[in-house]
Amino acid sequence: MTSWNLTYTGLDPEKEKLRETLCTLGNGYFATRGACAENGADSIHYPGTYLAGGYNRLKTEIAGKIIENEDLVNLPNWLPLSFRMNGGEWFHIESVEILSYEQKLNIRSGILCRVIHFRDQQGRKTVLMNRRVVHMGNPHLAGQETVIRAENWSGEIEFLTALDGKVINGGVPRYQSLSNRHLDPLCEEEINKESILLKVQTNQSELRIAEAARTQIFKNGDFVNPERYCIKEPGYIGQTFSMEMAEGDEIRLEKIVSLYTSRDKGMSECGCQAKIAVVEADSFEEILKSHALAWEHLWHRFEIDYYPADPQKGKRTSRILRLYTFHLLQTTSRHSMDLDVGVPSRGWHGEAYRGHIFWDEIFIFPMLNFRMPEITRSLLMYRYRRLDKARKAAQELGHRGAMYPWQSGSSGREETQKLHLNPKSGRWNPDNSHLQRHVNAALAYNIWQYYQVTEDLEFLSFYGAEMFIEIARFWASKTTFNKEIGRYEILGIMGPDEYHDAYPGANEPGLNNNSYTNIMTVWILNRALEIWNLLPETDRNPLCEKIGFSEEEREHWKNIARKMKIVFHKDGILSQFEGYEQLEEFDWEEYKKKYGNIQRLDRILEAEGDSPNRYKVSKQADVLMLFYLFSAEELRSIFKQLGYAFKYETIPQNINYYLKRTSHGSTLSRVVHSWVLARSNRSGSWELFLEALESDVADIQGGTTPEGIHLGAMAGTVDILQRAYTGIEARGGILYFNPAIPPELGELHMHIRYRSYPMEITITPEKLTIKTFPSPKGYIKIAFRSKTKKIKVDCGEILEFKI
Repeated sequence: MTSWNLTYTGLDPEKEKLRETLCTLGNGYFATRGACAENGADSIHYPGTYLAGGYNRLKTEIAGKIIENEDLVNLPNWLPLSFRMNGGEWFHIESVEILSYEQKLNIRSGILCRVIHFRDQQGRKTVLMNRRVVHMGNPHLAGQETVIRAENWSGEIEFLTALDGKVINGGVPRYQSLSNRHLDPLCEEEINKESILLKVQTNQSELRIAEAARTQIFKNGDFVNPERYCIKEPGYIGQTFSMEMAEGDEIRLEKIVSLYTSRDKGMSECGCQAKIAVVEADSFEEILKSHALAWEHLWHRFEIDYYPADPQKGKRTSRILRLYTFHLLQTTSRHSMDLDVGVPSRGWHGEAYRGHIFWDEIFIFPMLNFRMPEITRSLLMYRYRRLDKARKAAQELGHRGAMYPWQSGSSGREETQKLHLNPKSGRWNPDNSHLQRHVNAALAYNIWQYYQVTEDLEFLSFYGAEMFIEIARFWASKTTFNKEIGRYEILGIMGPDEYHDAYPGANEPGLNNNSYTNIMTVWILNRALEIWNLLPETDRNPLCEKIGFSEEEREHWKNIARKMKIVFHKDGILSQFEGYEQLEEFDWEEYKKKYGNIQRLDRILEAEGDSPNRYKVSKQADVLMLFYLFSAEELRSIFKQLGYAFKYETIPQNINYYLKRTSHGSTLSRVVHSWVLARSNRSGSWELFLEALESDVADIQGGTTPEGIHLGAMAGTVDILQRAYTGIEARGGILYFNPAIPPELGELHMHIRYRSYPMEITITPEKLTIKTFPSPKGYIKIAFRSKTKKIKVDCGEILEFKI
């Protein structure tokens, strides 16, 4: 295997759904899981096709309550392309003897191939080959090619090609008791002898989806056109046809598919457009070429060439890094720029978390900001379009400003479920995770970082500043002034940790003075005032009038930002929240002996009738997120502003304290911990980086990846190479480099863009080389550690720094 191929040999039914997720093909508009074309959904396989932002709401009665959930809808399955010999049973891979099996995902070109050599119960040996793409250049096209070769038999072979709209949402076992039929049939049509059309509609959101498929047949290289028989049922259309095969014959089928919806632009009606597109589509071979070219252009921007110190050990690492970048680009691509969609935490790869958008953008956007920031801009616009909904949510709780939901879907309302099933206990429990208001902080941070990298003042003036100020306004109104201590507090929320949603024995959920949230609030208020001063007066005054932003309010924010309460333990450790120090220590060793994998300690304890609220345990980084997002200099400035002492030595003390008390129940956790260890413990950082790399390829959570990738962990892990070890940071109009290269890393080579200027970065443990390219007149400021240099970019330049 090369580092550009993900290859599986041998069929492994227990891991098939994991492989299907990791071999998903997509283009930012829609994605199709890597399931085989010959089988439908069952206990082993789960074909699924998902549209970016394709949601629908259904109601279910649970525990005597009516619950409404919004789901990412499983669209009609366009894959079905099966066969049978001499009128026997339709091919099913589990019913034949596998002589050899190889499945290969070409990461560079986005092509999925499967080759199966099998013997059936009649002793017939056959070779089955399938290639598949979801076109990266044309967002509405996909295709597959199936080749059947008869090795030792002759006889009749019958084929079935179909579009199946009878599918349900059944990819997540714990959701299967919920309502799951989202599609109503509208139309089944035979376009011509080669092509068929299926049109369906979601039964609540009334989204119309049209799929058209053209199937062409070649025997021993020659085009043939046998008689076809059409099968029509509500929500299903297919064609069957039969042919004679002799020993050694080879039949090749090309199935080209177009997918359009009623939301698409530049068309009259989705069914009509799907028909036109599939009839006019190129051959499969031509589609492969244009698809591979689109991927080549993407890789030029996004590839990080990694040359490890030990090439043999580094091959797997390099392959996983490319695979994770591949899935980021299949979820958010050029096509995302024209869509009203966010970036889902589980990609468009499955039904986990119902395709909702959380705070994972804070881990995902850095890869986009430095490579193709236009995508980040479009994803931030998804949030802007839902600003009024966020304003209303804040008002309903008696707050000002904008309060974005923990889980967002189509409209921007809070989509977090009220009840959550613990699969270990079988009980439905209250879900208080909507109290994670830090999603607001993440959005503000993302707006600021986008601006720092791009200097896109137009976006800030028209959209970003309004969102940022309304978020700051929410946090200001969320604070409470404590007269006894003369400081402001934030009460009744949850931090990023997620294991703690209430105090032990409390009747109401919520925690007080979460350090991460309080410090982020101070940072947000500071930046909001800075943004206000950045805006041209011609933009500032209309915005001031629109949202009623007064000088009195700005002075109030300054006061909060000087007097926020931060809680410390007696030994000076930042307290995760007020009262954390009084919780019980947890017996980690005992539970590891008892359960082995205790990443989901919350489920284990609930099943025992206990709760993590009682213990000093964390699902993932909370306090340590501060050291992930901010430099020591930024944190020192904030603490000084608040009147608290801050010493650099406290950073490793905090890291060690919380690292010992974290179960890594989230795939994001190891990303953060690896990052914060990069300066103080490079070997420990590298070890956690390698563990983070395994999050999805090895399904380290034991069954979650088959339901969808963990996009934040994927992008965040690659970003450790991009920013953590290189020390890249865009701040205050300067691009900083402060490398901390683990010896195992070897050499990195990548292209980035800073404020529209492309540059090439090469970094080794000994040297940093920065190459700029001739660009329109201008300059950028680059800092290597404490030295800053102003570079003209009109003629290009090469800079070298010794590390």
